[in-house]
Amino acid sequence: MPQMPRITEREQVPEGQRHHYDSIIATRKEIGAPYYFLLHCPDLAARTAHLLAYCRFESSLPEDLKELAVCTAAREMDCSYEWAAHEGDAQKAGVREEAISIIRDRKDQSGLTTEEARVVSFVQEMLRPPHRVSRTTFQGLLDAIGETQMAELTGTVGAYVGLACSLNAFDVHTPEGRPVLPT
Repeated sequence: MPQMPRITEREQVPEGQRHHYDSIIATRKEIGAPYYFLLHCPDLAARTAHLLAYCRFESSLPEDLKELAVCTAAREMDCSYEWAAHEGDAQKAGVREEAISIIRDRKDQSGLTTEEARVVSFVQEMLRPPHRVSRTTFQGLLDAIGETQMAELTGTVGAYVGLACSLNAFDVHTPEGRPVLPT
């Protein structure tokens, strides 16, 4: 698939917008995917990086819940790069291997715990037609995590869906040696 040129050097960004490049480097130490494409619009790249940094490092969501949701979003978007970046994070956060394989392999949810099923169902219902969460799923999750975390979880899923769209559109491949989603 044809791609746009990658922006990897500060000098490739217009002089008046190099502070956006600098902010991404400051938080990520390098310009990686999808930022080397998004930097064609530096303000968008910086805003994307800022939102994802909040979701990843500053939200009040428990790490296991967040990574379970991110992995589910990655799978629903068939985003191999995002999956590869987060499968290990999910394991480190304490997400059960069985839950990871159920999401990865699109298996029946019967092997998930009640807590896992609430999160996975919420994400899947949002991302599958008709893109609406049932009252039962919504209320069950809301009762379990509360309003603030419900807002954060919804925003986190949206942020990672947006990231998956960029990664998929720019055809960013899974890094060598990382987990690959089955087709």
